Amino acid sequence: MKKKRAAIWMGVALCVAMLTGCGTDKGTDAGTETITETITEVGTEAETGTETETVNGEEEKGTEPEDGSNPAGDAAEGADTAAGQDGASGSQDAAKQEGAGQEAGEPVSDGDGTEGGESATLRIGSLKGPTSMGLVYLMQQAKKGETVDRYEFTMTAAADELLPAMLSGDLDIVLIPANMASVLYNRAEGDVSVIDINTLGVLYAVSGNEKIREIRDLKGKTVYMTGKGTTPDYVMQYLLKENGLTASDVTLEYKSEATEVAAMLAEMPEAVGVLPQPFVTAACAQNEKLAVVLDLTQQWAAVQKEGGSSLVTGVTVVRNAFLTEEPEAVDRFLEEHAASAAYANEYVEETAQLVAEAGIIDKAPVAAKALPECNITYIDGEEMKTALSGYLEVLWEQDPESVGGGLPGDGFYYVR
Repeated sequence: MKKKRAAIWMGVALCVAMLTGCGTDKGTDAGTETITETITEVGTEAETGTETETVNGEEEKGTEPEDGSNPAGDAAEGADTAAGQDGASGSQDAAKQEGAGQEAGEPVSDGDGTEGGESATLRIGSLKGPTSMGLVYLMQQAKKGETVDRYEFTMTAAADELLPAMLSGDLDIVLIPANMASVLYNRAEGDVSVIDINTLGVLYAVSGNEKIREIRDLKGKTVYMTGKGTTPDYVMQYLLKENGLTASDVTLEYKSEATEVAAMLAEMPEAVGVLPQPFVTAACAQNEKLAVVLDLTQQWAAVQKEGGSSLVTGVTVVRNAFLTEEPEAVDRFLEEHAASAAYANEYVEETAQLVAEAGIIDKAPVAAKALPECNITYIDGEEMKTALSGYLEVLWEQDPESVGGGLPGDGFYYVR
């Protein structure tokens, strides 16, 4: 079994480099160092340690600072303050639920762990980025005992910390890049299923050139982006082709890190760079001449048209063994995940405070700017299957290895 898991992991590890916006850069010149400092302030995977938090009355590991303060408790208090709640007129959650209902984050239980059936423990792994930003409200609810089930949340700086834990059975559910989920499915011989899409495209073209308004406007220009053979590369190549442009029309210059692209833009604002969030927010904050000129998610939708696939960044994957053992708990998680994502989109300021307290982005005001551009979402069922399968097919046509050598079958998609 250990040999099998090792072989699976070796295959999956090949796709870690396809992450958009993960990892840190020490900087190779002054411009890169400046951007790197800003990105670190924004909180993009600057911390390399793994944080695990067990909620609903169990021990917490690696989440409390040495001074004895309680980040999760501070997060809840900060969110209440931001909402203008004085404590005399009821809780923040009650106020939100009255106006928004379940979609905006209504608790699914009264905190006694019994409502809705027998409770279970779910071990959830996610990256310090948009996927975890869509989970922070659920983390808060679980911390307060307002979920049926107990949750253990693990946030890491890179997927290569999550995937071995998934393969060994130490995690039940992980939130990872879409193409990596396909690789995992192929290498694990179908032992996992995708249960929802949690993040749509987070890629944007950034420039100081206001004349760029559509993909065709890139003709004759140089576009800076992260490494060849990564997700941003596949997306850009596809969009150029679908808009009638060839490799001779646009020069794609590849950099190893998103911080290098951001540094190039700081020096040459008229250049065009393709960046993921929250690097986009940091780059624009560094140079007021820069702005988003193309939303690649919108460009993808324009090509695919109504009923087509979506540009997908992150998906949620479950071990099939756990799904078989605890199907009701998985379904409850899906409901709570949907509510948490809706809350993140509707209550940006409150979510930004929670994001900062969770250590995903250091400062709440910066998190508030980045959140609306992170395309946090919740899509499941047949809509998920249509959106994701079409996206994976585009990647497969460009490079079969980008999805693990083959397209997943119907068994990959969990449809309730």
